[in-house]
Amino acid sequence: MEQQGTYDAQFGERKVCVLIPTYNNAGTLGAVLEQVLGYTRHVIVVNDGSTDGTTAVLERFPQVNVLSYQPNRGKGIALRRGFKFAVEQGYDFAITMDADGQHYASDLPAFLDKADRNDPAILIGARNLHQENMPGKNTFANKFSNFWFYVETGLKGPDTQSGYRLYPLFAMKGMRFMCTKYEFEIEVLVRSSWKGIRIGWEPVGVYYPPAEERVSHFRPFRDFSRISVLNTVLVTIAFLYIHPRNLLRFIFSKDGLRYLWREQLLAAGESNARKAASVGFGVFMGIFPVWGFQMLIAVIVAAFLRLNKALVLIAANISLPPVIPLIVYGSFMVGRMFVQEDATWIIFSKGLTLGDVKQNLFQYITGAIVLAVAAGLVAGLVTYLALSVFRRKRAAAQT
Repeated sequence: MEQQGTYDAQFGERKVCVLIPTYNNAGTLGAVLEQVLGYTRHVIVVNDGSTDGTTAVLERFPQVNVLSYQPNRGKGIALRRGFKFAVEQGYDFAITMDADGQHYASDLPAFLDKADRNDPAILIGARNLHQENMPGKNTFANKFSNFWFYVETGLKGPDTQSGYRLYPLFAMKGMRFMCTKYEFEIEVLVRSSWKGIRIGWEPVGVYYPPAEERVSHFRPFRDFSRISVLNTVLVTIAFLYIHPRNLLRFIFSKDGLRYLWREQLLAAGESNARKAASVGFGVFMGIFPVWGFQMLIAVIVAAFLRLNKALVLIAANISLPPVIPLIVYGSFMVGRMFVQEDATWIIFSKGLTLGDVKQNLFQYITGAIVLAVAAGLVAGLVTYLALSVFRRKRAAAQT
């Protein structure tokens, strides 16, 4: 146990434990524990309702903290209960490992070195997804997960599905989760990122046995469906609240407006026309009557038209909650041109009914579209004229 003598003290000093959730992994759990115990005695195993010989295996390791319950509840519940148990035992960090033998205990020191209370981060073990015996479905699923993680957080990473992770439990205090199965490992990343916890990656080794020797509890159709539903919910929250919130925080930060003006609007690399079109299109999308989908549509169209996505998103936030009533009122006012009976009064009516809304929806939609086009054209024109003046002055000052 020379390795344990080298690292065990550090695990204790930094209040780090190794957390291993397991369900019917009796064939591999013993070897995993032997390897991990070579590095530290700070080990917790969550026995998630196993019905095989897992209990007998755990009895061979009395030095391991065991949390057991029946029936099987899923990996998400196992991790959530394991986190709570670890905090109760006084740990600030948990390094999670799978019990199927995929992960190498030799990578534990790399995670241990990153356990820093001054820089709390979830560190994900980035696997080599192109090595021998790697299941093709895993590669596809990981790319799928990476894409939606980027959409939901704006962060790009090589591996968002690896279960080999370092969690800063103290920084996650008070967080509540809704997922119970495999999809929890996506939810915890996204929601931690939204909370401001840094997400990072650390290269790790991974062992995938031949197909005939693998033990997997992943149910492709059911679990993939749950993950898809989760991503739908997270994307909706991201575009309705998280991305606008983060953008506003940035814009009104100490250097936000200066960065927007100097690095986005005045910076070289794009023509005045393209920048102006980006701002104009953003304002158009911010008013266009597709509430809830404005940001998503704006990003997709901006990418297709090769506009400046940052400027498009910033301009689209014209539809901030305090401004929305003014946009709705303006839409009704403009829509008066297209109806015989003005329905602007319904905005101020205390007895507003769903029938009133349906009856006068045409006035709102037509007015909103016209207002969006007009505001977009004006914003684009003003931006173009301003850039023509200020970029010329900036170029002259640099010569």
